[in-house]
Formats: sequence, C-alpha cells, structure tokens
Amino acid sequence: ADESTGAYERHRLKSSRAGGGFVEPGDVIMILESMKMEIPITAETAGILKKVYVYEGDFVQENDVLGEIE
Repeated sequence: ADESTGAYERHRLKSSRAGGGFVEPGDVIMILESMKMEIPITAETAGILKKVYVYEGDFVQENDVLGEIE
C-alpha cells in the first residue's frame, strides 16, 4: 500500500475525500490550508483510498502520513 504524506510544515486540513473511493493519479484527495492559501494533496497512484488518518481542522506537519491508497 502506498501512503500519502504531507510535504508541508504545520498546515491545517481544510477538507478530505472520504475513504473507500477509487482514486486516479492526480485526483485531489485532501486540501490543506495555510495563511489563507489552499494546497491540494493529490493521489500519486491509482487505487482505493482505504484510510484517511487526519480530519478537518487537524494540523499536519512535514512527513505526517495523511492516508493510505491500496
């Protein structure tokens, strides 16, 4: 299983796609917000978004695991 990681320091999760759905490379699976900017996090591989480890309002840091695509 591939894991998506946040490559940004201390950003708040604004929204997230629900787990269980099929994703293609480039699909936006969540959006981080920092200083009023939105940063899309996209799927790197095709598969099922099995797990989402962060929730709206959570803060993420560099190298945090955000979800799992299988």
